[in-house]
Amino acid sequence: MLTPTVGPIIGYTTTHHVRIFLRGKHENDLLVFGGIRYRLKNQGPWTHGNFALLKSSNDMSEVITLNNLSEDTEYEYQAGWFTTSSPLHTIETVKELPLEWPNETYSFRTASSKKTTPRCYVIGSCRYLRMTLGLPSAPELGDRIFAAIDTLAQNPSTPVHGLVMTGDQVYVDDLNFFLPDRDYKAILSKYRAAFSQPNIRKLMSHVPTYMILDDHEIEDNWPAKANRLDESLFRNAMNAYEIYQCSHSPAHTLLTSGQIDRTIKRYWYQFTDGDSEWFVLDTRTGRNLSAQDRRILDREQEQALYKWLINSRARVKLIVTGVMLYPDLKNDRGDAWKSFPTQRDRILETIRSNKIRNVVFISGDIHGSMTSQLTHSEDKDFLVHTIVSSPLCNSRLLPYAKAADFILDQPLTPQGSGSYRYALTSKVVSQDNFARITLDQQQITVDFHGQNGKLLQSVNIVLR
Repeated sequence: MLTPTVGPIIGYTTTHHVRIFLRGKHENDLLVFGGIRYRLKNQGPWTHGNFALLKSSNDMSEVITLNNLSEDTEYEYQAGWFTTSSPLHTIETVKELPLEWPNETYSFRTASSKKTTPRCYVIGSCRYLRMTLGLPSAPELGDRIFAAIDTLAQNPSTPVHGLVMTGDQVYVDDLNFFLPDRDYKAILSKYRAAFSQPNIRKLMSHVPTYMILDDHEIEDNWPAKANRLDESLFRNAMNAYEIYQCSHSPAHTLLTSGQIDRTIKRYWYQFTDGDSEWFVLDTRTGRNLSAQDRRILDREQEQALYKWLINSRARVKLIVTGVMLYPDLKNDRGDAWKSFPTQRDRILETIRSNKIRNVVFISGDIHGSMTSQLTHSEDKDFLVHTIVSSPLCNSRLLPYAKAADFILDQPLTPQGSGSYRYALTSKVVSQDNFARITLDQQQITVDFHGQNGKLLQSVNIVLR
């Protein structure tokens, strides 16, 4: 067996279930299989292996699910792929082959159901990896920050229970001004390069990773500049996104066979970890830019968000949005929630009228990091927080955000007899960075780290 060409990537992980992505390679029209075998950490024999047929329709990749695992338990696993000249082999018959597995061993830990146990997540977005003639140019620049994240994740005193990437993991449009990528093969090549760099590969092989797209997975400020010629671009970009980012997420339902349903109806999803619940929004593909019904979320997603907000019993509710809900940039080019005020008001009023506490919006996009809070002039019980983390790696062509870029001297929006007002609760970080958030029973601690892992600032958000 050969080492995966991309992966393994640990995806959606629960107390008893984990999804693992891996990719092989097309080999002379032979059948190609991928496999994973696992066991308790340093204990007992390996399983016979879980296998999947790797198909060109999924760029020779697949997500293998492991089920009926034990809660809060560390496992180790091996992953690989191989070819067979026999057209009669199936995922059942290859279990009987005398396979020689790759030497490298990886690990993962299942989730805990204990609500009082602190949870730690790394938040990041905007990872620029310039491509030149199909090859990454200076890829170490776009990969080095993941070494710092992995150092934290490997330290028992600073565990990482999940990596949440809020958009622009891949810049499909990095050469838009010169040679825009629209070809499906070229877009797939970018994904392979982005997720096969050594540091991010090592990190994602053992930390559950959750992703959602933003505009650069398709085109800058999508779909504001879209025309009929962009139909193939959108189709190609979303096919690649589904393979490499969406496939291992909770957006895919689980079949009775224990494997994921590869059909996808929507890109937004939810997941739970202890006493916190996450709603990961798709703020990109369901946009409506018409004046009659201007919206950043499609109707189904908006209603699902309200239902989740009102009915969730989790103490902390984290909402991931690729573009910031607030504060508003002075110039957002019509791309963020500032340009969709009616729908934003409906969401905020749902939170306020139902007296929902401990709501935190998580986002990236702006190439700057910070925390802020939103209050209401006539409702002293209303308080919402935001955590922004961006970029993981900036392009030299783009500036970093700074405090002067935001509208901070006027209310967000009037609402009835009062108004929503926001204020920064941290300094604006204007360099490559990531956020590590720790959720415990009293507060959320937000630590911003630079590309070498150095702590830049720490902020406490007190829970109510």
